[in-house]
Amino acid sequence: MPRMLDVSDEVRAEIGDEEAARLLAGESAPGSYDCTSCRTPGDSAQERTSTVLFIGDETAVLAFAHATCLPSQIVQVTEEQLQGAVRAIGGTGAESPQQQYQSPQHPQQQYEAVQQTPQEPQPQAANLVPEQAVLGVTSGLVLLQGELHPALVVEPTAPVARPGSLGSGDDFLPLLIEQGFMPLTELAGVPPVLHGWSVLLAAGQLHAVLQPSPNGGRPVAWWQAHQPLQVTDGWRAAANKHQQVLMFAAPVGSIGRQPREDLLRDALDKAAANGKLVASALPLAGI
Repeated sequence: MPRMLDVSDEVRAEIGDEEAARLLAGESAPGSYDCTSCRTPGDSAQERTSTVLFIGDETAVLAFAHATCLPSQIVQVTEEQLQGAVRAIGGTGAESPQQQYQSPQHPQQQYEAVQQTPQEPQPQAANLVPEQAVLGVTSGLVLLQGELHPALVVEPTAPVARPGSLGSGDDFLPLLIEQGFMPLTELAGVPPVLHGWSVLLAAGQLHAVLQPSPNGGRPVAWWQAHQPLQVTDGWRAAANKHQQVLMFAAPVGSIGRQPREDLLRDALDKAAANGKLVASALPLAGI
């Protein structure tokens, strides 16, 4: 049975016209699947469905998502993340929603980090080229104008110098402002969308924050988890409702490790009042 599949030009170029035709004809695409973004059931015979190709270092996996959750696209991830996503996707009772393809090697991401959560703080190393710093990334829900929004709070545990600088200053916020993040003096409303940046939520887990490639190609990871970050059902539901995630960033010592969302909000308010907070709304998965 023909499928209501969206196959983008970049996905078609990677898997080939023959395989794309087989997918559209229903020969190699599942009917039912669990959406790789929201993890709720979908049916490619009844509703528009996006083909999402995850490319690792050696292999690639084709997954499926509601077209309302994600557009058809290629997403670059590490091989470890890819295998973890395969295990997560394959652990459902629906028809197998992924196929593996051979893919050429891809360069290492420029930035690496892993996450911490309010429940289990785990600071970790990140390469902020050319300086080495440590990033903490915390997920939580933030109440703005009477509505809950999914948020990521990023804070390094050491000053971040400007690339090429020999000084010891902290340029973390100026560097983000130059990328388009907005300084905040209070959390009065939703910050503007920063187009070109996005948050990769796949298989119901947080994988990366993507930024535009300096060469104009596919987005690259500004922050990438060594292991996908588990998020709460409420956080994931809010992300899929708004189709975006709010990213807040503050310099070292401004937020700290907060075990509860109300304490995290208090810390954000104080950082904003002290002129030490920037933010933007990032669309999901490169939309």
